Amino acid sequence: VQLQASGGGLVQAWASLRLSCAASGRPLSSYTTAWFRRTPGKESAFVAAIRGPGTSTYYANSVKGRFTISRDNAESTVHLQMNNLKPEDTAIYYCAASPNLIVSSMSSASRYNYWGQGTQVTVSS
Repeated sequence: VQLQASGGGLVQAWASLRLSCAASGRPLSSYTTAWFRRTPGKESAFVAAIRGPGTSTYYANSVKGRFTISRDNAESTVHLQMNNLKPEDTAIYYCAASPNLIVSSMSSASRYNYWGQGTQVTVSS
C-alpha cells in the first residue's frame, strides 16, 4: 500500500483544514488508518484512527470534539477534518495504515506498516 498525504497549510487559530490520505495498491477499507503528528524534538503523537474493516473511530483527547476522521471507500481515501485549530496543533501530520490492529495498538506508531509522507500544518495565533 502506498499512501499520499495532502491538505496541510498555514491557517489562523480557529480555522479549519481537511487532510487527505489517498491509497494505491490496496483498498483502505481493509486497513486501520491513522493520523499521527510530529513536532521538532518530539516523537510522533497519535491523533486519530479509523478501524478497517469497519468504521469505528478513535481520537486523542487533545483533538476529541474538534477533529473527525472518515473514510471514503470509493476513493480509498481517509480524511481528517480539523476544526477550531489551535497553535498547539502545529505539526507535520502523517497518515499510516496497517491490517489487523487491535484497539489497544491503534495509538502506537510502531504498529503501522505503511506510512505516507508528511504534510505540514501551521496554525498561527
